[in-house]
Amino acid sequence: MVIRKLAAAGALTAVGIAIHTAINLRYLRSPANNGPRVNEQVSVLIPARNEAEHIATTVRSILAQKGIANLEVIVLDDGSTDDTAAIVAAIDDPRLQLITGGDAPLPAGWLGKPWACARLAELASGSVLVFVDADVTLEPEAVRGTVELLREQGFALVSPYPRQIAVTWLERLVQPLIAWSWSATVPLRLAERSSRPSLSAANGQFIVIDAQVYRSLGGHEVVANEVIEDVALMRAVKVFGQKAATVDGSKIASCRMYGASTEVVDGYTKSLWSAFNGPAGSVAVNGLLLTAYVAPAVAMVAGRGKTRAIGAVGYAAGVTSRALVANRTGERTWPDALAHPVSVTAFCGLNVLSWSRHLRGTNTWKGRPVTAVN
Repeated sequence: MVIRKLAAAGALTAVGIAIHTAINLRYLRSPANNGPRVNEQVSVLIPARNEAEHIATTVRSILAQKGIANLEVIVLDDGSTDDTAAIVAAIDDPRLQLITGGDAPLPAGWLGKPWACARLAELASGSVLVFVDADVTLEPEAVRGTVELLREQGFALVSPYPRQIAVTWLERLVQPLIAWSWSATVPLRLAERSSRPSLSAANGQFIVIDAQVYRSLGGHEVVANEVIEDVALMRAVKVFGQKAATVDGSKIASCRMYGASTEVVDGYTKSLWSAFNGPAGSVAVNGLLLTAYVAPAVAMVAGRGKTRAIGAVGYAAGVTSRALVANRTGERTWPDALAHPVSVTAFCGLNVLSWSRHLRGTNTWKGRPVTAVN
């Protein structure tokens, strides 16, 4: 009886989220790919630390942007020990500027990426700032379309989620949950109008922000010690009284965040401990995920009669939600969506490992601790 009740609660939750997913995707915005010419100056800012494998592709895709009358591209080589700086220096374009730094210890209270972004912003002269990670590839209309959306809708910040490329087995299990999580759970149109910081979902791989608002709210200094600085920046924009939007960027940008399974583990464990406002939030969110998507699957396999039927409904709802998002965002739909309960289990496992490493002080990323020094 307990198993049936748990499966029923999970199935009901999964069905509700699947319905919400379908509604959300109906109203999900995407930047246009044929917008008007942007005449204001746009500064594209790229923090890069040991990105020799990707940086040339990223920079060249940005220099190939169409419809931007005044474009400047600034790359910060943030203490790289590989050929990142040399690769950027070899690209001959007057719109491109390379600066170096990062060898000195980080200032008190700062983490690496916010500090790099803050230094880039200090050098930018554009009225629009575009922060792009060094492993992101932009389509030629990406910046123009996003700036148009920013101005046309009166947003101060727009975060287009790039298409997440997943190749290895662990990538395919975990990476699709990025787009699925906000597409399924965040009421996007309400979030655009709301000043509630909790209704924020952003991806620092590609963020476009009004320069005046950015500087007025304090720039990256207000998120200096935030591990998930992209979401924190969107929250700061909302607290400042401005509108922000999460949009589908899958047709204008792509990124393979991690390669080997060890990179996936290290990448997620560095930040998941801070994702849900402390231990209680982590337990609550992970418990909800396990109830909604794992309990029904277990009931479908191990239960009998009505319990099995209830589990099947919950499992089908979870797969449907996952498949709807994958189809919209250009990610692999089948057979990966069928493994949604396994994906959720892996995600929860990474949460546990993240907290374990955080409490032991062993979380690092690219040779730096994931805790600001005060």
